Amino acid sequence: MLDQIHHELQSLKDNHLFRTRKLLNGRLGSHLSFNHQDYLSFSSNDYLGLSQNQSIQDALIEGIHLSGNGMGASHLISGHHEFHEAFENAFSEAIRFERALLFSSGYMANMGIISALVGKDDTIFSDKLNHASLNDASILSRAIHKRYRHHDLQHLEDLLQTSKSKVKLIVTDAVFSMDGDLANIPDLLQLCEMYDAYLYIDDAHGFGVLGKNGKGILQYFYDQEKIKEPYSPRIIYMATLGKAAGIHGAVVASSNNLIEYFIQKSKQYIYTTAMPAFMAYGLKESLNQILKADQIRAHLNNLISQFRANVKFQKIALGSSLTAIQPLIVGSEINALRLNQWLMKKGIYVPAIRPPTVPHGTSRLRISFSALHQNKDVMTLMKNILAFESQSDAH
Repeated sequence: MLDQIHHELQSLKDNHLFRTRKLLNGRLGSHLSFNHQDYLSFSSNDYLGLSQNQSIQDALIEGIHLSGNGMGASHLISGHHEFHEAFENAFSEAIRFERALLFSSGYMANMGIISALVGKDDTIFSDKLNHASLNDASILSRAIHKRYRHHDLQHLEDLLQTSKSKVKLIVTDAVFSMDGDLANIPDLLQLCEMYDAYLYIDDAHGFGVLGKNGKGILQYFYDQEKIKEPYSPRIIYMATLGKAAGIHGAVVASSNNLIEYFIQKSKQYIYTTAMPAFMAYGLKESLNQILKADQIRAHLNNLISQFRANVKFQKIALGSSLTAIQPLIVGSEINALRLNQWLMKKGIYVPAIRPPTVPHGTSRLRISFSALHQNKDVMTLMKNILAFESQSDAH
């Protein structure tokens, strides 16, 4: 086994697919320090900069004093604190669902909900570019797993039409994490109505950023203040809390009956120690900050518009994303690493994304904008990418 592992590690290195951890020093922000060297960073999903928000930090500290460091038990034993309950209630009310449920991470939420909801002889229909956690959850569930071509709703409908399963679940990212494009939620929900299916939405990169008051992908497509009723009971909605929310964890929202069912049946919820209550206390303040962060979102959107309006690359393909995720598709793994290393020498860090995270031939640099960035940061990034193209042409 050790010989096999050695050969596999060497193969990753030979094929420019070996990954290393960077040692972060100090605080997060638009500038990061790796191994005690400073970089202008476009690598964080801290879209609103709330990881550095003082009100949230104060709430976390107060929460520690009120509840201690950890819970010492799972939710169903003795670890479910009033702070967990308060955040779940506040989130479900803000997002317009009947009820919500906290998880320790988005990965755990996806695994726990999907594997509880479907099983053998049921069918999951997944977008081809869904996050790895959604694919792993589908496999763990032991349901029939059918993947439709990215955004190809005709392909999805063909698969739904031929399905013999009584329970059908469509699973999709809201904002696709490597391309920044959006799922067509209204049309997906319409297919659910037509074929008696349910819709699981992973809004990891949309919650806090998209829609009125940052309420996410559903508010982006539907104005709930005009509808004045909860979302369709066919929707199960998941939002992560370590990106725009600036802390950690995940939350799932749906109908009261479904949430109660997940409490009874989700092994990833039942058999894990509850999230520290002080984090839930901080998350409630984070939710308050998100709901009133219109100026922060406007600044973030201005940065994105500035970048897309002024960028003029010759050989690098810029994706069509209008979100904070802006992919620079360069093709080969070696070219992605070359651009990554060129920028690092200039004091700029943008992560290189390679297979298996993205398909072969589509390696890229994944730019993530944050409200902590300034306009001058965007100009610095663009100038240095253009300089890389110029020196590549010279060679």
